[in-house]
Amino acid sequence: MIAVGENHALYAGEALKVVELARQVDRRIKVVLGGSHFSNLVRQTLDQIDIDALVLGEGEVTLSELMSFWENGGEDLSAIDGVAFKRDGQYVRTKPRSLIPDLASLPMPAYDLMPMEHYGKGKYLFSPGGMTMHHSRGCVSRCSFCGWWTQMADVEILEGDKVHYRPRWRNKTVEQTVDEIDLVYHKYGKRCLVFVDESWNMDPRWNESFAEAVLSRDLADLHWFAFMRADALVRDERKGILEKLVRSGLCHLCIGVERAEDPELKDFEKGFYNGALVRDAFQILKTKYPGVFRQATFIVGIRDETETSMMSQVSLAKDLDLDYPCFHPITPIPGTAIWDQAISEGWIEEEDFNKFDWMTPVMPSKYLSRDEISYLLYKMNKKYVRLRWLLRGLTSRKKYKRHMYVWWVIVAMRVAVSSVKESLFRVRHDAYTVLRKPEWYDA
Repeated sequence: MIAVGENHALYAGEALKVVELARQVDRRIKVVLGGSHFSNLVRQTLDQIDIDALVLGEGEVTLSELMSFWENGGEDLSAIDGVAFKRDGQYVRTKPRSLIPDLASLPMPAYDLMPMEHYGKGKYLFSPGGMTMHHSRGCVSRCSFCGWWTQMADVEILEGDKVHYRPRWRNKTVEQTVDEIDLVYHKYGKRCLVFVDESWNMDPRWNESFAEAVLSRDLADLHWFAFMRADALVRDERKGILEKLVRSGLCHLCIGVERAEDPELKDFEKGFYNGALVRDAFQILKTKYPGVFRQATFIVGIRDETETSMMSQVSLAKDLDLDYPCFHPITPIPGTAIWDQAISEGWIEEEDFNKFDWMTPVMPSKYLSRDEISYLLYKMNKKYVRLRWLLRGLTSRKKYKRHMYVWWVIVAMRVAVSSVKESLFRVRHDAYTVLRKPEWYDA
C-alpha cells in the first residue's frame, strides 16, 4: 500500500507522479490519496487518477481502517467513514469521518523511521537544523482564501452532495508537545522548529504553560517560528505571556495582514482584524522584541485591484516596519469560497496547478491583466527591498535574523528577475516555487 497526500495545489503533480510510479511497479499495490487539495476535488480526482481510495479530511483513523480492511480481504469500502471511490462507474462518498476528539491520544511521531539527517540542511532558511512540527490542528475562522482550515473542520454533507464545513480548533497537551521537542532536540540535533499550525497562539493558557515548560527543560539554544494571529499576540502581551514565549525561543513569526483596507478584510471573512490592531501588534514586536523576525503576508490582485491599491499595500508594510513582507497574488485554491466564485465567473486564466504557487498571478483583476499584476509585484518588492533595510538585517545581533535576511534577499532577487523577464520579454517561467530535481527524477 502507498498513501500520499497534498494540501498545496502546486505540488499535486508530485503526488500524482507517486501514483504513476506505484502503478508501474505493481498493479496489486493499493494506492490512496489524501490531503485538502484532492479532498476538495473529489470527482476530478476519481475521474482522472487511477487510485483505490481517496481519504477525506483527517486521515489517521481512516488510513488505519483501510489497511486493516484490505489486509483482511475486504472489498466494499462503503463501510469505512471518510473515503471516496468509484464503484461500477459511480461516485461513492461515505459519511464524513468524525475528527479525533483528543489529539493527546495520538502517539509520538515515528521519527526513528525517517531519515532525519536529511531535514533542516538549509544554510540560511530556518537554520540550523530546521524541521516542521505542530501542536494544534484547524482554525476558528473561515477565511475565504484559505483551504487549510477545511481539512480539519467538522464536515456535513448537505442535499445535492454539497459539503458544509464548520471551523474547529484542537491542540495537543503542553507535555506532549514539549516531550516531542525534547526528543528531536536531543536525539536528532534539531535547533529550529517551524510550527505549521494555522493559528499557533489561540489559547493563552496553553501558550503560557508551553513557554514555562520549554524554559524548564535543557533546551538552551532552541528557537522556533510560528504563524500567529495579531489579536491573540496583543492579548498575550497584555497578559505578560508574549515575553515568556520570546524567552522560550520564539525568534520568527508571521502574521496574515492581507490588506491595508478594512473593508477588504471583511470581504475575506477576516473581519476580526483591522488596521489599528495590526499596527499595535507590530509596534509591540518592534519596540519590545526587536530580535524577533517580523514577517507578514499581503494578498494582492483581488478583483477590484488597481495599481494604486496594490502600492498601498507596500505603504502599509513600510509603516509596520517589517523585516519582510510577502506580497502574494490572490490564488483560488480548490475548496475555498474564492475558488467557487472564480470558477463560476470564469476568472481563472491559468489552469495549470503547478503555477498555483501564490507568486504567479493566475487570474486578472477588473483593471489589471496578469502580466500587469506580475510587473507590479516586481515594483512592490523593489520599493521595499532597499539598502537601509538590508543593512539593518545583515547587521542584526541575532544570527537567526541575519540568516533570514540573506535568504529573503535571494528569494526577492529570483522573483524580481523572473517577473521582469515575463513582463518585458514575455519569457514564461515554470514556477517561482520549485523543488530540486535529483538526476534520476525525469528518467
